[in-house]
Amino acid sequence: MKFLLVGLGNIGDEYLQTRHNVGFEIADELCKKNKATFKDDRYAFHAEFNLRGKKVHVIKPTTFMNLSGKAMRYWMQKLDISIDNTLVLVDDLAIEFGTLRLRGKGSDAGHNGLKNINELVCTQNYSRLRFGIGNNFSKGKQINFVLSKWNLEEEKNVSALVSKAALAAESFVLRGLALTMTEFNK
Repeated sequence: MKFLLVGLGNIGDEYLQTRHNVGFEIADELCKKNKATFKDDRYAFHAEFNLRGKKVHVIKPTTFMNLSGKAMRYWMQKLDISIDNTLVLVDDLAIEFGTLRLRGKGSDAGHNGLKNINELVCTQNYSRLRFGIGNNFSKGKQINFVLSKWNLEEEKNVSALVSKAALAAESFVLRGLALTMTEFNK
């Protein structure tokens, strides 16, 4: 059985450790934990590892956030992985910082990465693990907020929260969507 985990973010040093790149951070944690390394490949950095007999492919799109669907569609087709075995790791403004929400489908909720995936994969029916980044910004400053680095208080907790999100992604692979939702959507 094969799975595709898609960490959303932007490439480039200026985006490292920003709220919008938490999908990349979760992907990095998964690969670090499972001793896998990313290779620069078509439309994405790609890594793979085995998890209790299941082949897990992890990508970090190099297409930038707003064109994430291009990479996801390409890798799903190349690896012949169904939408049911695909999980998107994404930041979410509408959720309190550090809260995880796993869903089997849903709208893009204004997230440009998800919007592009919906358009290019032609469905909203794919699993996504949403990592809450909060919405502590003033009117008109949303872009500045998501592209800024974690504040000092968040920084104290983000590593443990990213590790928890990586556990949720592994649980999705090993136990499926329903059981993982029950455990991690608290």
